[in-house]
Amino acid sequence: MYEFDLVKPATLTEAVAALGEEDAQALGGGQTLIPTLKQRLASPSKLVLLSGIAEMQGISVEAGVVSIGGATPHGVVAAEVAQSYPALAALAGNIGDPAVRNRGTIGGSLANNDPAACYPAAALASGATIVTNARQIAADDYFDGLFTTALEEGEIVTQVRLPVPEVANYQKFVQPASRFALVGVFVAKFADGVRVAVTGASEDGVFRWSEAEAALSGNFSAEALDGLSVEAEGMMADIHGSKAYRAHLIAVLTKRAVAAAV
Repeated sequence: MYEFDLVKPATLTEAVAALGEEDAQALGGGQTLIPTLKQRLASPSKLVLLSGIAEMQGISVEAGVVSIGGATPHGVVAAEVAQSYPALAALAGNIGDPAVRNRGTIGGSLANNDPAACYPAAALASGATIVTNARQIAADDYFDGLFTTALEEGEIVTQVRLPVPEVANYQKFVQPASRFALVGVFVAKFADGVRVAVTGASEDGVFRWSEAEAALSGNFSAEALDGLSVEAEGMMADIHGSKAYRAHLIAVLTKRAVAAAV
């Protein structure tokens, strides 16, 4: 590590002002940024802590939409949306370990957009709206590749609004060392169709599997997916799984998610 200034704003206005200063970087739960600093892969001179901002915390449910403050930890999401959005609660409760779930935040996860993170799949499958200090961004327009989003410099994820589907399920093939998704598939059925989002697999990050969505919108059953597959080209490959293996897992996990949702 190295020396840096830590700013603890009490309000969103103070946080935005602090992030406008030279070489300042936002700090949510620190589950990605702190290890990055330890490895000296980043060296901001000022960190702006967002976890103490009350207006960015908490969860509410209204008119079929779950609204979650950007600074809300995963563990709180797991506990408080268990009745209103069970699939999302199950996803949050299986992120990392207890330390990660008590410190990591939904806003930090979506801002970081790790290609194997779970929340991007939930946001994309739910048709969520990512609210920032400056605007509202539809999930379909928000994710823009590995560790890349539509966020501008200094923009903060203040809230995430997720419409609650009729039924949903998230299936995660866990990489046991990191607890990230080797592949994760979130299936959400709404009155006007089905959305299927995949994380952990593609070189381009989280994505929607449109062929599966079309099949399931006509017949929401695991059998509707028979014969469907994802091309291995474009999938990630590493010591944990080849491109073909990840492509195969997508089809397997999507079927499991549909069967569990039904």
